[in-house]
Amino acid sequence: MLSLRTRPPSLPLTGHLPLGSPDSAAHPLTVDSQSLSRDGKAWIPVMGEFHFSRYPAAEWREELLKIRAGGIDLIATYLFWNQHENVRGTLCFDGDLDIRRFVNLCAELGLSLVVRLGPWAHGECRNGGHPDWLSGIDCAPRTDDPAYLALVEPYYRRIGRELRALFQEDGGPIVALQVENELYDQPEHLATLRRMAEDAGMRAPLWTATAWGAADIPQDTLLPLYGGYPEAFWEDAHEGWTREMRRHFFFTPIRDDHSIGADLRSVAATGSGPDDSRYPYATCELGGGMAIAYHRRPLVPAADVTSLALAKLGSGSVWQGYYMYHGGSQRTDLQESNQESHATGYPNDLPTVTYDFQAPLGEYGQVRPSFHALRLQHLLLHTYGPDLARMPLSLPDTEPASLDDRTTLRWAVRSTGEQGFLFVNNHQPHETLPDHEGVQFSVHLAGGRTVTLPAEPVRVASGAHFVWPIGLDLGASLRLDWATAQPATRLETNGTPLTVLVAIEGVPVTLSLPADVDVDGFALVDRGTGSTLVTVTEPGTGALLTLTGPSGTARVLVLSHREALQLNRVHVFGQDRLVLSEDVVIADGDELRLHLAAEAPSLALFPAPAALEGGGVGQPDPDGVFTRWPLTATPPPAPPVLEALQTHAVAAPARTGGTHQRASAPIDEDFDKAAVHRLTIPASALEGDGEVLLRLRYTGDAARAYINGRLVADHFWYGPDWEIGLRRFAEEAVRHGVEIRVLPLHPASTVYVDASVREGLDSARARAGLEAAALVSVARAALREVLPAQPSDEEGERA
Repeated sequence: MLSLRTRPPSLPLTGHLPLGSPDSAAHPLTVDSQSLSRDGKAWIPVMGEFHFSRYPAAEWREELLKIRAGGIDLIATYLFWNQHENVRGTLCFDGDLDIRRFVNLCAELGLSLVVRLGPWAHGECRNGGHPDWLSGIDCAPRTDDPAYLALVEPYYRRIGRELRALFQEDGGPIVALQVENELYDQPEHLATLRRMAEDAGMRAPLWTATAWGAADIPQDTLLPLYGGYPEAFWEDAHEGWTREMRRHFFFTPIRDDHSIGADLRSVAATGSGPDDSRYPYATCELGGGMAIAYHRRPLVPAADVTSLALAKLGSGSVWQGYYMYHGGSQRTDLQESNQESHATGYPNDLPTVTYDFQAPLGEYGQVRPSFHALRLQHLLLHTYGPDLARMPLSLPDTEPASLDDRTTLRWAVRSTGEQGFLFVNNHQPHETLPDHEGVQFSVHLAGGRTVTLPAEPVRVASGAHFVWPIGLDLGASLRLDWATAQPATRLETNGTPLTVLVAIEGVPVTLSLPADVDVDGFALVDRGTGSTLVTVTEPGTGALLTLTGPSGTARVLVLSHREALQLNRVHVFGQDRLVLSEDVVIADGDELRLHLAAEAPSLALFPAPAALEGGGVGQPDPDGVFTRWPLTATPPPAPPVLEALQTHAVAAPARTGGTHQRASAPIDEDFDKAAVHRLTIPASALEGDGEVLLRLRYTGDAARAYINGRLVADHFWYGPDWEIGLRRFAEEAVRHGVEIRVLPLHPASTVYVDASVREGLDSARARAGLEAAALVSVARAALREVLPAQPSDEEGERA
């Protein structure tokens, strides 16, 4: 029996932070030492990073809708100074750099916003976002040197002008502003930047700063935000991962991470960092994936992302912020290449164009498994976040002995009084954690009750990570004592509350209810003297239970884990509905839109509308309590015509560079000796309005794509197929085709890839070439409700 005693919540420290909305704000936002609140209700923000300037403005709206569909309610975005003032004195905020247009779109779609102002930003951008011309001026950047501040002041003033009347107190979406980034030892400068931004007209309830690496943040001036990644491109090309990163897969009150950006620091962290007792546990950089550097190319599966996020949530996080949530592309329209590189003094060489980050939504909006898996956690937060926000962390009697302990089960509880959530994480990258047999928990609640769950010991499989509820409110004065299923969401249907639970793979679903509750549905019911145990043997769309207690009736739907990965909650056709689909589901006004990638697309709704039209929708059929409509699959586009122009390739010399003398990426001249292939793109493939992906499989070390002689995409091989979105290049791609150049890997180059794909990179030491190319269409299906016909006046009179 695994035992834990919860600690009672303490009163938060209030009034010490110069943060929060003015009293006159329409939707007040406040913060204390433990949590945030919005409109008088505790709020756990779910934040996703999306860099507007790294994506075509014409597609911002659709991508923001996709981000919102993933459960994000707060967008974070950088302003890169070297993009907006590439030439000194010429400030650009138009086209894809139009921050005002982007913020207005967020407002239109009900998304709040955090603007990361810089002026130094990092974000794998050249000089961290500092313009090249800054290096020619006699000043000390990132300090209170008056010469430096005199250059920042007009830039901040212009940002303030662009953002005028878009702040939260004006009714706008901007709720937070971050100054600088990863600045460890200049607290006075951070405070100065806040004052300068305010003097430039910028106002926000929250002012933030990154706090990892024991950063010295001016106390009670800025809200410290933390991060954690499952892998790191900034490590050396050694096997495995950094020991410190193991911490992110344990439940712990430790917020800091000394490994993020450690290779950019001249000295190791020595301070103690912010006083955690004064601030809520907030994050801005939980790894939604990881970038690829030339020397180190991590592979980040979805489970690495979701288990890390769950571990942070179980450890007490009240602000879940992902970096990146949506990938993008480095700008190629500036005077110089815009990526982090050895040539600009960095330890790492990154691709010239791609900034995909293996994110839940990719460089061209591709939907990754992590998008669907994270959405399940976000559903829980949107429904139960107000309760969870005030629940402190409690750790078990027996904790893992160290970061190297792989045998002790990792679990924790967040609880207040008689309610709580039990978190389990049995996954971490690189090092497989074992199965745990005969698991049963004993939780001694601060309210005085002891809960033992499950009723019989269960097996927790390797890789499992989940949340179980304790004392969950089901509505209608009914309480779920505990369940071996994860809460997803709750909504009202025909006046009756419906709670959706999700089965954990390999664990029988059991619900413990009060003894006086009657149960109707397909389940085994065992009535004891003090409780009613309900076992759902077949979770799925038909596993609906009706629970009737002395004060009312509530319903519970238990979905399988597979179905839960398709679960959306949307407000469409006049009410909240559950939607199941393998594809992205977007609610846009009175339209339900899907981005079709599944082989046999369909969607199921509950409650179901009377009928649907549009999008190639077929005749509906029952699917448990849902109604499912098949959708017409888009025929695959005609394949591109592949022509080999040059098959012989010469590897680039094995160079090293940067401050750490790591392997350097091939340079432009090296690609003159690459294997060369030309792809002819059929015009018919790009006739729709959705994305069309050029999916490439190649053997090689590095590859580039050109259209009409212009570099449009590049790639360092790390295992997955290379995808290039053609929509933004459609006209040119059809007219000129796409040229692919591939280089082999020099035998003396030291490059890391994940062990699971190592053989593929080793092959690149002997040869290079394009093996296969295909076009993949991501069509858009727009569906509308068909309303029942209304009788005419004449028919009404006859009736």
